[in-house]
Amino acid sequence: MKRRNFLELAAVSAAALAAPAIVRAQPRKLKVGYLHTLAVDGQIWLADSMGLWEKNGLSPEFIQFQTGLELFQAMSGGSIDVLSTGAVLSNFPARGQGKAFLINNVEFATAQLWVHPDMGVNSFEDLKGKKISTTAGTTAHVFLDRALRANGLDPRKDIQIVNQRMQDAVTAFISKAVPAVALWVPFNISVRQHVPNAKMLVDASKYYPEAAIVGGWAAGNRFYEQNPDVLKRIISTWVVANDHLISNTEESLTTIQQKYYPNVPLADIKEQYQAQKMFTSKDWAKMYQDGTVGQWLQQVTDFFVDFANIPNAVPASQYFDPKLYLETVKA
Repeated sequence: MKRRNFLELAAVSAAALAAPAIVRAQPRKLKVGYLHTLAVDGQIWLADSMGLWEKNGLSPEFIQFQTGLELFQAMSGGSIDVLSTGAVLSNFPARGQGKAFLINNVEFATAQLWVHPDMGVNSFEDLKGKKISTTAGTTAHVFLDRALRANGLDPRKDIQIVNQRMQDAVTAFISKAVPAVALWVPFNISVRQHVPNAKMLVDASKYYPEAAIVGGWAAGNRFYEQNPDVLKRIISTWVVANDHLISNTEESLTTIQQKYYPNVPLADIKEQYQAQKMFTSKDWAKMYQDGTVGQWLQQVTDFFVDFANIPNAVPASQYFDPKLYLETVKA
């Protein structure tokens, strides 16, 4: 019996050696930076839960950051290949640092301005001469600038911006160190929980579409030049997840909450979803093609050029490449 088993095993081994080898391509490793907020990582995690990254031959390592500024600094330093972020997408590429190639959504009502009525602030008029905490150079700051100007206040002269990490800005507001804070969801939940008398003065939806703020993906300059195929695979992955999120919202949000936001109640995840404006991949293709996306990006770039005095700023028409998306998704 032992001899027969040995001969059978030898025959099988010989056949295996004689047969042509089946070569499986190794998934392309990829370092992806992101912010852990639904408007930025919703499609990422839904794609992950659906096995889409692997299906498209990608093996991403997801690295969480706290702000878009930190994301771009990491990409410029070479520690990540691509990133997904908010309004900062219109900042660093305008400085020649990175190329935008994919848009996630419009930050429709994700940015909000909260005030303390019991500190004498009930309206925009009451903000004159007051301190407002926020994180400079982010979605919240872009929104705040627009809101102040729309209500007759000069952001440089009439108020004092206190630049803090968003966690610290919200803490300062809760402790009444400042009478107002410009934030992005989900930080509004902490405000509601700890300061029930706080008042939301306005959110970004008030200024849509004239001052739409978009978030999305960018790649490092060298990575963008050398890896168009990888970027197209990212787009293909994102498209399926994005359209599934829109067409199967309840199921998708439940999956995202259970697997990737276990400490956030489903009701809060749904609130975050409602705060963004999403479009199907086909609708995005039309807006890539007719210049709408480029216009939205340029509006925010204009803010950064003024705020940060960016010399020789690269226009959105040059730092945003719609070609890769339009080659993947037909309008």
